[in-house]
Amino acid sequence: MTVERVLPTAEAHDLIDLVRDLAGKEVAPRAAADESAGRFPREVFTTLGRSGLLGLPYPEEHGGAAQPYEVYLQVIEELAAGWLAVGLGLSVHTLSCFPVAAYGTDAQRAELLPEMLGGELLGAYCLSEPHSGSDAAALTTRAARDADGYTVDGVKAWITHGGAADFYTLMARTSPDGARGISCFHVPAGTPGLSFGEPERKMGMKSSPTAQVRFDAARLGPDALVGSEGEGFRIAMAALDGGRLGIAACAVGVAQAAFDAAASYARERRQFGSRIADFQGVGFMLADMATGIAAARALYLDAARLRDAGRPYGTQAAMAKLFATDMCMKVTTDAVQVLGGYGYVEDFPVERYMREAKVLQIVEGTNQVQRLVISRAVAKG
Repeated sequence: MTVERVLPTAEAHDLIDLVRDLAGKEVAPRAAADESAGRFPREVFTTLGRSGLLGLPYPEEHGGAAQPYEVYLQVIEELAAGWLAVGLGLSVHTLSCFPVAAYGTDAQRAELLPEMLGGELLGAYCLSEPHSGSDAAALTTRAARDADGYTVDGVKAWITHGGAADFYTLMARTSPDGARGISCFHVPAGTPGLSFGEPERKMGMKSSPTAQVRFDAARLGPDALVGSEGEGFRIAMAALDGGRLGIAACAVGVAQAAFDAAASYARERRQFGSRIADFQGVGFMLADMATGIAAARALYLDAARLRDAGRPYGTQAAMAKLFATDMCMKVTTDAVQVLGGYGYVEDFPVERYMREAKVLQIVEGTNQVQRLVISRAVAKG
């Protein structure tokens, strides 16, 4: 089912049409085979970049497309509906570009952003560690300063595009002062002392590499620092607010794809002389699925419009991520149920959607962390 979208400009409508065409021709047709084989579709991201899709919310002067967040997120949704690895990959890349775009010096933006946003490079975001996930301020990767720059030692974990990215946005400790002792760095992939673990063996998203990123006396020049020393935790949290909206959009895309598959099947499958879509038990399930998807889409778009207006949106981003990903898990599970035995086999895509949905409740802050963010906002009044 084609989603009817309310978009702010004719240019945005043209952009969505382009993305739907790309998703239909370049993304969705290869998703099942590449997921099964665990192949990373690096060339798909090159295609997206050459189509101008890897820098959508960033300024044109640096190679971006100057699109509002509400449009960028709907692009992610369309791509995720075709293949989550691609939609989430775009979200992670955009997240990885944010610190330089928002906190870098004029010289850093002029030097780095054109390549980062122009389509040839792909980014990764290095915050989590083996013993520092939800408690991000407890990270221990160390960037020791000397006269020539920084020496970095430590291990980052659960890094999307780990080993496949062209640059890494790194959060590392420059002093022991808790959250105030964390700084942000731009690390090119060829940096000496940078290495990678074997890709994790995951339940879903097998075509998207997730790996440890290791720093063993890795040398960075002084110009690798993004923002000021000690500003990294604030940069990381600001980046994650936008990243959480990207995950919400991914969740809506996957749920929409699962719903479309389930609804199409229910209209065609006949039992006891009737279409199963006409049975109240199935029909009500489809009604709840459609309603949840529409509500989640409205929630992430509301948060995006706050962001575009320059207003605080962190609590709304947490709400959107929480609601959309929980909804996605339920919708994909129900889609498997609608298809019955066919939903449990790889011949139909809904079993893949269900496996993929689970990770969305975990990445960019678990849903328990989102509830913590929201509850703290409520307690403050």
